Amino acid sequence: MTLNPQQLGSILGVWAHPDDEAYLSGALMAAAIDDHRRVVCITATKGEAGFPDDDPRTRAERRALRASECAACLDILRVTEHHWLHYPDGGCHLVDPAEPVAKLAALIDEVRPDTILTFGPDGMTGHADHMAVSRWTTLATRQATGARAGSRLLYATKTPDWNRRFSNYIDLDAIMMVEGMDPPAVDPADLAVSFRPEGSLLERKLTALRAQASQIDPLYEAVGENAFRDLAAEEFFRDARTDDWR
Repeated sequence: MTLNPQQLGSILGVWAHPDDEAYLSGALMAAAIDDHRRVVCITATKGEAGFPDDDPRTRAERRALRASECAACLDILRVTEHHWLHYPDGGCHLVDPAEPVAKLAALIDEVRPDTILTFGPDGMTGHADHMAVSRWTTLATRQATGARAGSRLLYATKTPDWNRRFSNYIDLDAIMMVEGMDPPAVDPADLAVSFRPEGSLLERKLTALRAQASQIDPLYEAVGENAFRDLAAEEFFRDARTDDWR
């Protein structure tokens, strides 16, 4: 059954880098805030690796820029609760999972979210940081007891139609980080959430995304405004399964 946004209740999102949260769940977060539902966002790294090789800034300057862009983005979405895990960008898969799992379990226990949003085991693109965050979040949720046990864990994904439209503008093979890996695609009938915002909610999401200019401007310039609006609008999630991360 596909849920409507109101059925998600309070939301806790766990992501790897600044901009992941807005791309994959910006409209869902904004809609929840507008409904006076609690939204908490967790970001594992400050995204310092997400720049061209010839970028002249130091890693500290890159972290500061990405953190500032993320703050501006969340301000537009009106998300006021945000936590950094302070792990190195590109190095999440090297971290002993016991520490981040414990941190996330403690935050889940404090927030008591109805719904937890994160990456699936595929990491969307096979990105090692995305996959590590998916694993941490899944393990933390499974360790839940008491109040935490009722949280519904959802994994970000796409549909075959979305992937087809995206491939009209961007070579899918060029963004996949594991050779031969296909992008995730779930039949619409099997989605837990399929949300396409309209009107002011869509504009808010797009404006929030554009606030993270160091990451978003290259895509915007590559595909153009109309395609960007179309591709960035939709948000898809599937339920976590018992065989995920076994």
